[in-house]
Amino acid sequence: MDLFEQLRREHEFGIGTVAGVAAKFGVHRRMVRQALASALPPARYYPQRAKPKLDAVASFIDRVLEEDLRAPRKQRHTARRLHRRLLKEFPGTALAESTVRNHVRERKRAMGLVRRETFVPQSYGPGQEAQVDWYEAWADLGGERTRVQVFAMRSMASGAAFHRAYLHATQQAFLEAHEGGLRLLRRGVPAAALRQPGKRGA
Repeated sequence: MDLFEQLRREHEFGIGTVAGVAAKFGVHRRMVRQALASALPPARYYPQRAKPKLDAVASFIDRVLEEDLRAPRKQRHTARRLHRRLLKEFPGTALAESTVRNHVRERKRAMGLVRRETFVPQSYGPGQEAQVDWYEAWADLGGERTRVQVFAMRSMASGAAFHRAYLHATQQAFLEAHEGGLRLLRRGVPAAALRQPGKRGA
């Protein structure tokens, strides 16, 4: 998702062409088009392969998982514990722990015991949101090394940044830096975006 966000941002605010973005990030143009079509990468499908070693013990694993539904939570089998049982009770089966773990995950998902992770794509319109923070730096002022407080503001839509250094991180400096940052970032925001009702331009 991070790569798709970078591709979308580069196409909109950077190079602006599919071929140029693909060349910059070293990816296929098809991936750039996928990122422009959707913020979520397409699901990958892998062909089913024969698993003779797993098939020999799959029914046993499934039965143990079904019995675990009626057992106390602390007594239920983990994939590692199941793998150890298989090595002990089926000594002729040389099965990798990762194979057992993958099968257990799939079975638990099918049984409704594992919730699928949900991701919310981060998309920001021009002038909608920005991040601000302070950090320390050293500067030579009048021939003397001085520690300064640097205000940083970054537009969430374009990634454009504004920095200004102060001797002290006071409230006055905080408000003044906001004005300077908003004034600078506002230049890159289309006028139509600033006129949208309910949205304040940066």
